[in-house]
Amino acid sequence: MKKWLMVLCLVGFVHFGFASQLVISISPKWQQALPEKGRLFVFFAHRNQPEPRFRIGWAGPNPMPFFAVDVSRLQRIGRIVVPDSIIGYPISRLQQLPGGTYVLQALLDVDTTYSFINAPGNLYSTPRTVQWKRGGGDTLHVQLTQRIPLERLPKGNQFVRFVKIKSRLLSNFWKRDVYVRAGIILPRDYYDHPAKTYPVVYRIGGFHTRYTAVLKMMKNGHPFRRAWEDSTVPPMIMVQLDGEAPFGDSYQMNSANNGPYMDVLLQELIPAIERQFRAVRNARGRFLTGESTGGWVSLALQIWNPDVFNGAWSFCPDAVDFHYLQLVDIYNDSSAFVNEYSYERPSMRMTDGEPVFSIRQEIYMENVMGRTNRFVTSGGQWGSWNAVFGPRGADGLPRPIWDPWSGKLDTAVAAYWKRFDLLAYLKGHWSTVGPRLQGKLHIWMGDMDSFYLDNALRNLQRFLAQTTNPHSDAQIFFQPDAGHCWHGITWAERFKQMAKRYRPDAKTSP
Repeated sequence: MKKWLMVLCLVGFVHFGFASQLVISISPKWQQALPEKGRLFVFFAHRNQPEPRFRIGWAGPNPMPFFAVDVSRLQRIGRIVVPDSIIGYPISRLQQLPGGTYVLQALLDVDTTYSFINAPGNLYSTPRTVQWKRGGGDTLHVQLTQRIPLERLPKGNQFVRFVKIKSRLLSNFWKRDVYVRAGIILPRDYYDHPAKTYPVVYRIGGFHTRYTAVLKMMKNGHPFRRAWEDSTVPPMIMVQLDGEAPFGDSYQMNSANNGPYMDVLLQELIPAIERQFRAVRNARGRFLTGESTGGWVSLALQIWNPDVFNGAWSFCPDAVDFHYLQLVDIYNDSSAFVNEYSYERPSMRMTDGEPVFSIRQEIYMENVMGRTNRFVTSGGQWGSWNAVFGPRGADGLPRPIWDPWSGKLDTAVAAYWKRFDLLAYLKGHWSTVGPRLQGKLHIWMGDMDSFYLDNALRNLQRFLAQTTNPHSDAQIFFQPDAGHCWHGITWAERFKQMAKRYRPDAKTSP
């Protein structure tokens, strides 16, 4: 991996030792408040809405070209002269960018609390239309004049509430103050029955879903809102968990890299919610649901905490068997990028089977997104998995399961990942866990999942079908010709099934 030598020049700016066509100036009013290091992003879009800085992360056809480089000594510099050889995606070098008209924007990522680049405290420029001349031309000047404001809890109402608590466990892990958040939707009759307690549904959304998702869920016409208003649907408290962590989505797991997020949920957040709201304070009244990332998280939380929750309703979960991390067998394959037939492994497909983009393309994109030019700090999907499931490296960053540029798998890291392999865990613990999971596993999946997640779930289904003492009663539904993410039941049906298990006279484990 090529490293850029940055030299502090006497005139007060960083120069990388190459001829440049881009000069990024830092507004003096922000300069002294900056940390020593950051990552500079430069975007070249073909339209100005939405702003280019919001459109990073798509590896498929016609992605927006963007480039990035690590920078340092930020408190002592006035501007950054960008080299043509700054790395980029899908165009690897700036000098290869075709000439033409672009909407140019720059962003300086200095935040380390959140994984996304539009995090509080980061600086960015106002987008502007420029003419780019390939191979040389007038120098373009970009000024970082805007700063993303600090995060504030949204304004709720009598039924939509937000909580933010300081986490002792995460603060101890990171050696700084760390907070966790959740969005709460109260039942429609919450204020009509001041002595009534309610079961709680903990929802985990798709990748990077924030706690603020409850605002969208309560908009008129949203499927959740329709169920919430339906008098035939049992009223429950809905809690939207927050997926954000320093290296990507936390997956609500205890991680060597992100910290003890599952312990925080069980020991800090759930008790705080049950104290503040009229929630049922036992396992019978706690339920889980989610899709994609949240599909995996809801299953994992239920499987690893069978006596804490009373059932998981999971949709299109991420890989439940690491023999199929999408199409990669982390235990036996030698490369993540190329299969045993010497073909590039796709990462996404259409429901007719046509590939959309490859794992190599997606990892290369995340390499540009991540500090140190590696996907391990990208905050993207592969970077998030790597941080949650893998060990910490000697450099203090997540250790990659495969080489960021060649795709060669690291068998030692793959062995570490096994502790998060849900199928492997169930195989090794069924005699003790199986009886406590009866009636609690409900999973839906399209059999042409866009990210090949159906293969791993098929393996889980085969295992559960042959279990004994007890024989699993898990419900797994596949929909023919459906992609990601197929929901086989409505919100109303989901709540009614949960209520049936919650009913005090129901003959279920706890």
